[in-house]
Amino acid sequence: MDRGLDNGAEAVVIGGMVLDVNATPSTATNRGTTAPGKIRYALGGVARNIAECMSKLGAKPYMISAVGFDLAGNMLLEPWRAAGLSVEGIRRSKDIETATVCIVFDGRGELAAAVASVESIEKFVTPEWITNFKNNICSAPVMMVDANLSPPALLASCQIAAECGTPVWFEPVSVTKSKRVASSVKLITYTSPNEDELIAMANALSSSDKFLPVQKDGKSARTSIKSLFERLKPAIWVLLEEGIKVVLVTLGPHGVFLCFKAVDGIKKHDPSKNSPFFFSRKLYEAVNVSFPPDRILGSPKSKGNYYVAVHFPALPASVVTLVGAGDCLVGGTLASVCSGLDIMQSVAVGMAAAKGAVETESTVPVEYQLARIADDAGAIYSEAKVIYCESKL
Repeated sequence: MDRGLDNGAEAVVIGGMVLDVNATPSTATNRGTTAPGKIRYALGGVARNIAECMSKLGAKPYMISAVGFDLAGNMLLEPWRAAGLSVEGIRRSKDIETATVCIVFDGRGELAAAVASVESIEKFVTPEWITNFKNNICSAPVMMVDANLSPPALLASCQIAAECGTPVWFEPVSVTKSKRVASSVKLITYTSPNEDELIAMANALSSSDKFLPVQKDGKSARTSIKSLFERLKPAIWVLLEEGIKVVLVTLGPHGVFLCFKAVDGIKKHDPSKNSPFFFSRKLYEAVNVSFPPDRILGSPKSKGNYYVAVHFPALPASVVTLVGAGDCLVGGTLASVCSGLDIMQSVAVGMAAAKGAVETESTVPVEYQLARIADDAGAIYSEAKVIYCESKL
C-alpha cells in the first residue's frame, strides 16, 4: 500500500467484518404482522467499525478478518480499498459465507432484537491465519481483538502480541462472548465492557455467578455516579486483579469509568512504538493544545499500589442512533493512543468520537472534523473527575 509521505506504524485490528441489515419501524410494532419503516444496509462488525473509526481519525489500521466472494463480502471490501487500507489480512474464499446481522430498532433508535449469522469469523479467522501476520502484530503500537474470535484464535493473537510486547485491547462484543476473556486475561492490556459485559466477565473469571447485573429500572436514572461505581467496583477489581491493566466501563448516557491499577505512581502510555500519520499528528497537536496531559491526575503519588477510577461524563447529543457509539468510543481512543496521547486524553477523544457517531445515521460518521473533536474532547476532559484513588495493601 502506498502511504505517500506517511510512515506510521499500523495498529492491528482482528475480528468481525459484518454486513448489518437494519430495520427501523415508523410505527409501533405488533406480533404476527409487518410494520412500515425503513430497511438499510450498513457495513458493520465490531472490529470493522472500530478500524473504520480509527481510519477517519488518521490511523491506518491493519485488518485481519474473513469475508466471502458473495455480495456482502464485496460490499464490505469495496470502501476498504477505496480508503487505501490494506486488505492483505482479510481472508477470502468461496467457502466463506460473509457474516451478516439483521437488527431491528425501536422508536428511540435502540436495539430491540437482532439475529446474527457470524459463524464464518470463528471458522476462518483461525490461529494459523493470524500467525501469518506475526510481523504486523509485533510492529504495531496496539492490537485490538474482538470476542467474535474463537477462544483458540483469541489466545493465539494475544500470545503473539505478548511475545513482542504489543499491548492488547479486548472488545467484549456481547454478554455471551465477553466470557471468552477467561483464556487470555493475563495477556490483555485494555478492555472496554459495558455494565452487563463487565458482570459477565467478572463471573467468568471468578468461576461463579456472585456478581449480579445492575438493575435497569426507573431508579437507575437517578443513581449517583458514585453509587453506580460502588456497585460495579467489585467486578472491576476482579478484572484488574486478574491482570488487565486498564478497564474502560461504558455507561451509556452516564459516560465511562476509566479504571486501572497504578504501581509506583501513575503510569503513562509509552508511545515509543508509535510513528503517527499526518492527520494523527494534527490530532495529537490539537489535543495537547486544548488539554495537556496530567491535568486530571496531576503528580504521581508516592510509591505503592493504587486503584484509580476516573469518571468521564457524556456530552449532550442530538441522538439519531446509538448503534456505533461503543465502537467509535474504542476507535477514537485507540487512534489517540496510536498518535501518542496519554490514556486520559485518548478516552476524552474516544467519547467525542462516540458523540459524533450517535448524531449521524451511519454507524461511523462519514467524516470527523478535527476542530470539533478537539473541542468536544476538551469539554469532556475538563469535566472528568477522579472518583477513587486508594492504595491496595
